[in-house]
Amino acid sequence: MNSRRQFIKNTSIAALGGAMVSPLYSFNILKKKPAPDIILGHGDYQYKLNKDWAQISSVRNPILNCHEMVMDSKGRLIMIGDNTDNNIMIFDKSGKLLDYWGTAYPGGHGLTLSIEGEEDFLYLTDSGWFLDKSGKWVHHNGRVSKTTLDGRVVFDIGHPQTVGAYEPGDLFSPTEVAIAPNGDIYVADGYGKDYILHYDAKGQFIRKWGGHKNKDKNYNLMNAHGVTLDLRDPNQPLLCCSSRSENMYKWFTLDGKFVKKLHLTNMYICRAVFDENNLYAGVCWSRPEDGSGHNWKKHTGFVTILEDDKVVSNPGGTAPTYKKGELQASYQLPTQPILHGHDVCVDEDKNLYICQWNAGHTAPLKLERV
Repeated sequence: MNSRRQFIKNTSIAALGGAMVSPLYSFNILKKKPAPDIILGHGDYQYKLNKDWAQISSVRNPILNCHEMVMDSKGRLIMIGDNTDNNIMIFDKSGKLLDYWGTAYPGGHGLTLSIEGEEDFLYLTDSGWFLDKSGKWVHHNGRVSKTTLDGRVVFDIGHPQTVGAYEPGDLFSPTEVAIAPNGDIYVADGYGKDYILHYDAKGQFIRKWGGHKNKDKNYNLMNAHGVTLDLRDPNQPLLCCSSRSENMYKWFTLDGKFVKKLHLTNMYICRAVFDENNLYAGVCWSRPEDGSGHNWKKHTGFVTILEDDKVVSNPGGTAPTYKKGELQASYQLPTQPILHGHDVCVDEDKNLYICQWNAGHTAPLKLERV
């Protein structure tokens, strides 16, 4: 019997090729090596990619597109999307989902935080465009809503036709809102007639500018996708407007006078996000090297970072280069870590949270500053 047991033992060891000689050696063979960190960006602005930051269930909290994100005064991260199971999602910085609400914004697109005294408010922008059940794009009336953080509507801003700013039948498809220090509201009609519509704090119409047919072409806006308050010079608050089809930002005074512009070569940039002296933006597409126009279905996006209005880093894209002071074209990395950059949120540790459009129903990404 003993010789039979010895025979079985020897045969088993032989079959394993001696793998059992060292238990520690065997453990090292089977242990899976962790995937290397993915580092994105350039120079002083480099980040570790965290794809799995958002801790959500695709069943209970489905996502169509993540459009924009802001951080409230308590440090919570609030996201707007266009899935009416949960237009608004609220996260802590670890990615834990704290709350969600909203079923009335099928074209949920823009999100702006306004702090009034000790209370936070949200401005939600519904562009009016959404995919129906057959997969076709359809349009309903665009809408801007001021709400509390738990979704109670304070007031709505409807079609500019109602205040005489548009003609009957004009398309109104707002994409973004900016709030001035005095509470005035600026609405970018980025998918409609490309005007910036100026209202007072109670939603009463004041003026408009932009559009397509100005004698001074600096006032023309082509896909006025974003509008943001720029307070980097406290003595001269400005509005930074995306003229995305021109690959350009244009700055205006708060009463609509043109100040300056910045051409970003081949980047189709979304709203500007300001933090200290920096400008952060999602690049939804980048015009290809052959010089042809962008194909909105193709994944060609990334994120860009500007310091004093000069591009210094392109997380998810190629390194920025300048020749004779002119920014050269930048392109998405072949690995496609970011498909379509639509918005950037910056926390106090300078980590970035990236919302993406047309990215396979993915949740926001986190880029951890290194």
